[in-house]
Amino acid sequence: MTAGYDLYGSEVSYFSGKVRAYLRYKRIPFAEFLNTPDAYRKVILPRVGWPVIPVVITPEGETLQDSTEIIDELEQRFPDAPIYPATTKQRLAGLLLEVYGDEWLKIPAMHYRWNRNYDFAIAEFGRMSLPGSDADAQREAGLKISKPFAGALPFLGVTPRTEEAIEKSYEGLLAELDAHFSVYEFLFGTRPSIGDFGLIGPLYAHQYRDPASGELMKRIAPHVARWVERMMLPPHPKGGEFLARDEVPDTVLPVLQRMMREMIPVLVSTAHHFARWVEANPGVAEVPRGIGTHVFALGEAKENRAIFPFDLWMLQRPLDFLASLEEDEKLRAADLLRQVGGETLMDFPAFPRLTRKNFKLVLA
Repeated sequence: MTAGYDLYGSEVSYFSGKVRAYLRYKRIPFAEFLNTPDAYRKVILPRVGWPVIPVVITPEGETLQDSTEIIDELEQRFPDAPIYPATTKQRLAGLLLEVYGDEWLKIPAMHYRWNRNYDFAIAEFGRMSLPGSDADAQREAGLKISKPFAGALPFLGVTPRTEEAIEKSYEGLLAELDAHFSVYEFLFGTRPSIGDFGLIGPLYAHQYRDPASGELMKRIAPHVARWVERMMLPPHPKGGEFLARDEVPDTVLPVLQRMMREMIPVLVSTAHHFARWVEANPGVAEVPRGIGTHVFALGEAKENRAIFPFDLWMLQRPLDFLASLEEDEKLRAADLLRQVGGETLMDFPAFPRLTRKNFKLVLA
């Protein structure tokens, strides 16, 4: 233990990047430790019960796991310069973009890593697992450790049938974000929001840092690359402001429109399937990571992918925020959703409520 917080993670890790960026922005004292086999054996498994990162150990010895729960707990402890906007439209947009970054951008992130940066990824996993060992030993370890990650692509819907559509969608997203970050430092002004932290996980660890996708980002979306650099080394930690008068810049709207077009139909289908799954499995508390498959569309491509209940746990956050609003603020939120084609969220299909207990997803 250090005098501050201990972060167990790695540079190659999607969600470690999200937490690391947050800790740096908030100037929270921390030390980072690699998730080596020794760290899993001595720290992560005894505390969490399963091999996962990021994990944060507090100075009091408490264990925090899951990037969203880590950030929410630390926001309570370090309330200065909050990353959650206080106003309706900005807060809703930020919450939605966290869901989008955390759960949907896994698709291009995993495609580019394992289909365009394979050798680099194997080497990185090997160095992470066996720091100080020779290259052959690291590669062997990297091949073994990476199998579950590389093998997850079909479950996400990443197959030869969808690769072209994934790349077209991702390059479209880069163009939209590049236009925005050519004008603004962060999504809603000069302070990063929860939406920025949602996007930084995939856009740093996989898309900026991996060499082939990093070259692509820097070439076609240089302003996005500079935003990534600002997120990882904040120019004014615990500083900056959100835009006045609850402004959500017009340049953010195409990103939200893309989310509504691509992700929301999958979430609607997930809600229907999950409700039926719970009905068919009475008495089950712990919810598995996947509950079957369904068809999704990306552009002209269609493919099967796993049904992930965890996505609904994340979606509960913006849905709960919408439900908490007074009537006049609900009208403001509805106006934003109409602008981006997100009216479905105002009357989203009901599904059994989810929570996390003992670091696992369970029925509430």
